[in-house]
Order: sequence, then C-alpha cells, then structure tokens
Amino acid sequence: MGLLTFSINVTLDGCVDHREGIADDETHALFTRLLDRSGAMLWGRTTYEMMESYWPLVASGEIDAPPALREWALTLETKPKYVVSATRSDYPWTNSHHVTGDLRAAVQELKDRIPAGVLIGSGKLATELDRLNLIDEYKFLLHPFIAGHGPTLYHEGLLATRRLELVSAEPLSNGTVAMHYRRAD
Repeated sequence: MGLLTFSINVTLDGCVDHREGIADDETHALFTRLLDRSGAMLWGRTTYEMMESYWPLVASGEIDAPPALREWALTLETKPKYVVSATRSDYPWTNSHHVTGDLRAAVQELKDRIPAGVLIGSGKLATELDRLNLIDEYKFLLHPFIAGHGPTLYHEGLLATRRLELVSAEPLSNGTVAMHYRRAD
C-alpha cells in the first residue's frame, strides 16, 4: 500500500496562498524530486484548474520557462492526476482522472493501488482527507514570510489535534525549510 502525502508551500503564519513564497529553481527542484518519487497527484478542482491553465503550456514549450520549471512541468505532465470534484467531470489534461463515489473509499483505493504513493497538493481537500484519517505523511516547504492573510493551512479545522513525528528538516539556501513529518497517532 502506498502512502498519502500532503505537501504544500506554507508561510510562517500558515498562509498557503500559491502567490506567497519563493518559487525559484531550488524549490522547484525539490518538488520535482518529491513528484518523481510519488506515483500520482491528487487535487481538488480549484487546484487542478489553476495547474492545468499553466503547466501543460510550460511542458509543451508554449510558455518559456527556466530549466527547473520546465523539468517540473514535464514530470507533472507524465504523472497520473486524480481530481476530486462535485461540479466538474471533464479533465482533458494528460493522464487526468475524475475521483468519484465515496471519498474515503476512493482515496483508500488509490493508496492501495499505487505503491509509490499519492501526493496531495490541495489544502481544502487535505483538510477533508485528514478528517477521514487518510493522510500518512506531511511534507511542508516552510517559507520565511509572514503573509498576514489567508487562506491558511487547515483554516476549516480538524476534529482533533493531529500529533506528528519529525522525520527530517532540510534548510534550503533561499531560507525555506523542507519539513517532513509522519503521523504519530
């Protein structure tokens, strides 16, 4: 069985707005390595739509990008992408699939079927999956900023405090810290 890993950029005050943080070669290389080790991506509709409007164009060369961003885009292009949505069912981006039915059962089936694991990159969906006790690991890239606005990590709340064990902490030269935790409970 593969692990479900929640990974996201987050500021010191918990902001997960994709416009906040450092998006340089080093951070893109880190996320490319993480994606390389995973078997698939899992997103909510909003994250999928944000990603599909940009990264396929980078992968195809229609948008010029530095090598690290292009490598991320090419890696993302080949990965299976699973999308949870109650309002959309058509996903034309390469290797994209709609997750249907009971969320707990559908995501558990993905974990069971994909031994390399599933990487989730949507904050709102991660909150729901954490409420269902499906997330196994957390890989946050902590940025040295105080954004002063949201959305914030788990802003919709959890049913109880989630205890985590630190696996590793790797400071990057740009001031961010890659934090890897696993569930302790």
